[in-house]
Amino acid sequence: MRVAILGGTGDLGYGLAVRLAHAGVEVAIGSRDATRAAEAADRVREAADGTVSGAANAEAALGAEVVVVAVPFAAQAATLASIVDALDGQIVVDATVPLATAVGGKPTRTIGVWAGSAAQQAQEVVGDRARVVSALHTVSAASLGDLSHELDEDVLLCGDRKADKEAVAELIELVPGLRCVDVGRLELSRIVEQLTPLLISINIRHKAHAGIKITGLAAR
Repeated sequence: MRVAILGGTGDLGYGLAVRLAHAGVEVAIGSRDATRAAEAADRVREAADGTVSGAANAEAALGAEVVVVAVPFAAQAATLASIVDALDGQIVVDATVPLATAVGGKPTRTIGVWAGSAAQQAQEVVGDRARVVSALHTVSAASLGDLSHELDEDVLLCGDRKADKEAVAELIELVPGLRCVDVGRLELSRIVEQLTPLLISINIRHKAHAGIKITGLAAR
């Protein structure tokens, strides 16, 4: 599988790239700046010794089975619009959160999204060129980027097609310690995205990298 990570120069994108490359997944890091993407790919290869390349966003997305969007919310719509022509039925994993930092506010607050959620906005932008699954809103970027850190948490998935969520779960669960939980349709991302500022507040207060664990479910 080839996975493109747009925003792979940022903390979450880099951390996910390290974990997936370490698991043997071919990773293409995308950025508005191809040079920065190539530099980030070098960093990932040093950390994980995997198959990693770097390119401009549209080039990275072209031919990838899964495209992960891990950019700040302020850049989400423009980033997706710039790669629409490179999409051809892929799954887009949207990890963006409408944090108030997009308008100069605090990271423990969110802003309203006309579409209902960042993930629903992503689906509106890509239209029928791709199917969006919402994921990775509660996993610490710092924990992902540190291969010596043992993960033990759940990743909440929202999407309108069960098969898409199962495909994303298979990919994410290549990372030891991550378990995916299907929480329902894409519209529920408006709730899941609100967990990010909550966890940011918890982690600031407790100087931690806390995640989410859903109890009472049978093992996958």
